[in-house]
Amino acid sequence: QVQLVESGGGLVQAGDSLRLSCTTSKRIYESNAMGWFRQAPGKERKFVAAIGWTGATTSYADSVKGRFTISRDYAKNTAFLQMHSLQPEDTAVYYCAVAYYIEHPTRDQNEYNLWGQGTQVTVSS
Repeated sequence: QVQLVESGGGLVQAGDSLRLSCTTSKRIYESNAMGWFRQAPGKERKFVAAIGWTGATTSYADSVKGRFTISRDYAKNTAFLQMHSLQPEDTAVYYCAVAYYIEHPTRDQNEYNLWGQGTQVTVSS
């Protein structure tokens, strides 16, 4: 059973940057998209960013477009979420996920089969 492990969360001030990492416990050979989602306290989990199987296509929520960048390193079995210009409204638990056999950067949570445990990002004003 493949597991996802997120890391890189923490407490930062508004305007700071963070890079989240999501590493699979073993290599996934099936085609897949990887995505990041976040859940703020008392709110539903929402899409943040996704990257397609080849890494050539990405998708972002409007709220993070231009500030966040998703990437993946196949050799390291890792996906990254580089976050710049963080704001208090970015405070949430961030989850990494894998959508098996999906090659485009899907925003649909229902297409994701494997989820990490989440990493907390807190942005103070």
